[in-house]
Amino acid sequence: MFEQTKALCRHFLDMGIPGFDLIVYKDGECVLRYMGGYADTENKIPIRGKEKYHIYSCSKLITCAAAMQLWEKGIFSLEDNLSDYLPAFAEMTVKTEDGVRKAKNPIKIQDLFQMTSGMGYSMHTPQLEEYYSIPGNNCPTVETVNMFAKNPLEFEPGEGWKYSFAHDVLGALVEVLSGEKFENYVKAHIFDPLGMEHSTFLHPLEDWEGFAKQYRYNSETGQFLPAWRFWCHLGKEFAGGGGGCISTVEDYIKFLEALRVGDVILKKETIYLMATNRLTEQQRAMYNKTSHSGGYGLGMRTPYHDPAQTDFGWGGAAGAYASVDPVNNVSFYYSQHVLNSPNRHLRKWLYKTIRADLLDEKVNVPLKTIDDNPKLTY
Repeated sequence: MFEQTKALCRHFLDMGIPGFDLIVYKDGECVLRYMGGYADTENKIPIRGKEKYHIYSCSKLITCAAAMQLWEKGIFSLEDNLSDYLPAFAEMTVKTEDGVRKAKNPIKIQDLFQMTSGMGYSMHTPQLEEYYSIPGNNCPTVETVNMFAKNPLEFEPGEGWKYSFAHDVLGALVEVLSGEKFENYVKAHIFDPLGMEHSTFLHPLEDWEGFAKQYRYNSETGQFLPAWRFWCHLGKEFAGGGGGCISTVEDYIKFLEALRVGDVILKKETIYLMATNRLTEQQRAMYNKTSHSGGYGLGMRTPYHDPAQTDFGWGGAAGAYASVDPVNNVSFYYSQHVLNSPNRHLRKWLYKTIRADLLDEKVNVPLKTIDDNPKLTY
């Protein structure tokens, strides 16, 4: 069973991916655990299924779930101004053809979830680099995020779509609203209840025990070179809601199953709201230009008028890919550890092969597709 899915994963190895780990659940039961390759190619250490990974933007699903827990309690409204809770974002500027001017629209909290805030993803502007370089600065989460407010917006809040560090800001918002450190809140309200013992948003980066080695693919040379640096790390006190989580395959599938079932860490109605497209046609056009199909809801890709695609989820910069299909009672999580990986464009086909294998259907995967879209960075 799952021969097409396994063949696709083996193709990833043929493309040079050092190693992978895939887990699939159907109706609450594990129906496939498939792994291959190496956790460390230089030392020939095979993937064993217990490895830790930087999951990068798959962190965003967890951060949005944490924030929506607070929303369920009535602590904030999606229509609230961000500056009501993070005053540093009260006086924003925006880039225009005539230069930088004061923004007309306030950033709403829903804009953080939806990537419609106008923020960019540059965490290394001259102002921020100056902040990071302050002696003894460990980059506390809220203080660091407040510095992001110094960056001009790319467009008026609510008038476009752009992938950004908005979910890092959302993590800081969780910290302010809950009165707990963001990493502690997530541990107490998501990780511990779900038994995610090997997941954290604040990992000591000198401790690499148990990690799959991270690589970076060089498209010019075709080489996979070790890349130990965790590029979402800004300081040892910065818990990045947008990309800072470290987890394992067995941990993360517990989170996805909680979203599939509902009424575990979030109400079913809340998950449905998150997984419903919220973008205007103008915003969705900008979203689709970045190689993303379907819609986008509260921090995740969503179905959009396609009966053959009923899942929601997201991906991560080193190759992680999360999918929850409540219609077919399926969830899966795929992990690898390669930045700029050559199979980024093929990860979405895992959903198609898994669905086809479950239905005993055939699907033609364009294995020879060339990844010609460097904008796809998650």
